[in-house]
Amino acid sequence: MKLFSPDPPQPPPGPRPSCQCFNGAGQRGQPVPRLHHDVQDTECSAWRNLVGAVERAIRDQPAEFSPLDGLSGPERALIVTLPSTIGQLTAVRKLRLYGSHLSRVPPEIGDMSALEDLDVYTSYRLHYLPFELTRCHRLKDSRMSTRALFGNFKNRGKFPNLLHEDNRAALDAARTSACSVCGVALNGPIFMDRWLTLFVGTDWVPLLATLCSHACIGRLPKPPDGYVPRPHTGGSSINQPAPTR
Repeated sequence: MKLFSPDPPQPPPGPRPSCQCFNGAGQRGQPVPRLHHDVQDTECSAWRNLVGAVERAIRDQPAEFSPLDGLSGPERALIVTLPSTIGQLTAVRKLRLYGSHLSRVPPEIGDMSALEDLDVYTSYRLHYLPFELTRCHRLKDSRMSTRALFGNFKNRGKFPNLLHEDNRAALDAARTSACSVCGVALNGPIFMDRWLTLFVGTDWVPLLATLCSHACIGRLPKPPDGYVPRPHTGGSSINQPAPTR
């Protein structure tokens, strides 16, 4: 018996996700992009409908969940993140976010313990995922638009500089209040953020980790050959292998 439905239909008519982060990617002198600092409007009807859909899924715990279903194209364009309550979807095995306008996913996705399949294909503003996703030990399938990912092997789009003041607000929006590795509460103003690329599902994915100490930085997995060989803070000084296209 087939567990999941076939490929989803095209998103409804409306604006398509896009950005300028990878203009010049793969070329000498390509600019370093900034993190998207999209502020989620939590008062709009689209967000309220999304929250309601997540609440119903928490109650019903379906095997497959498409949280943006039922939103019009213009409404989907208003959704730039997901409610942190998605962590309570502990029975959902496939999460469909095809063609979304998401620019970040909350770290609570790592609490989706049954997750096997993550589809964010053609979500062109989603350039990375939270390190907490590695806690989804059953995750074995994924679908992503490779050329939209930071550091991808096709164009080696540069990683934003995590130490740059311009990225601070976006980082604040993307973090939780706990260390990505040990889970200790982060109560102070100082965070240590790092990029690293790891194999997640069926893709090599740039992940953002927030750490409480240098010891936890040292506990991060080693990235594979063909990518930046250590956790890093991004920026123009990071050397990446040449694109393989």
